[in-house]
Amino acid sequence: MKVKIELDKCIGCGSCAAVCPESFDMGDDGKPHLKNGKKQGNNEIAEIKKEGCIKEAADICPVQCIKVE
Repeated sequence: MKVKIELDKCIGCGSCAAVCPESFDMGDDGKPHLKNGKKQGNNEIAEIKKEGCIKEAADICPVQCIKVE
């Protein structure tokens, strides 16, 4: 599955990292980053093999900037 964080929409609340710390880290810039993710423009993208809590993190995001495909 492909996960994308739209960093320009992100408010840095940290809810994704709180519910899914195995996939998200909060960076020094105050934004979440996907473990093994790659920056692509204003987005960060990663291919994830195990779904785990990714969908929960996307659902809990108050600005809906995490996309799971």
